[in-house]
Amino acid sequence: MTALENLVRIGKLKNEPPSAAEFDGLVRSGRVRLHDAENASLNLESRFDLAYNAAHALALAALRWHGYRSGNRYLVFQCLTHTVGLSSPEWRVLDAAHRKRNLAEYEGVVDIDEALVSAVVRVTRRVAELVAELGALGD
Repeated sequence: MTALENLVRIGKLKNEPPSAAEFDGLVRSGRVRLHDAENASLNLESRFDLAYNAAHALALAALRWHGYRSGNRYLVFQCLTHTVGLSSPEWRVLDAAHRKRNLAEYEGVVDIDEALVSAVVRVTRRVAELVAELGALGD
């Protein structure tokens, strides 16, 4: 049994047939946000939000490509190891971003710096490359 199937068994993921339209839309959304996150003229917090949301859209696209769905943002990132083979050090960058995002979103603590934004952009670029390797879905 694969790690993703184990997550279904314990109720963390749901099986759901992939949809080409949803996959394509998530990939398009991720790429547009990633492109905008690389715009150095934008505020650092905006770039972080864009990079984080790009990573989430692409990670969700990978999960959906494999026929799974999760409503948990953290789990969507965590599954990147299994959906596209993202390395642990790369995944930890997104884990740190998720924690920073939650602090900003729920507690008003904004602790974002250029190094974090650059790292999230770099890892999100890698996720975009890996998702592109999955190929298109046919409905």
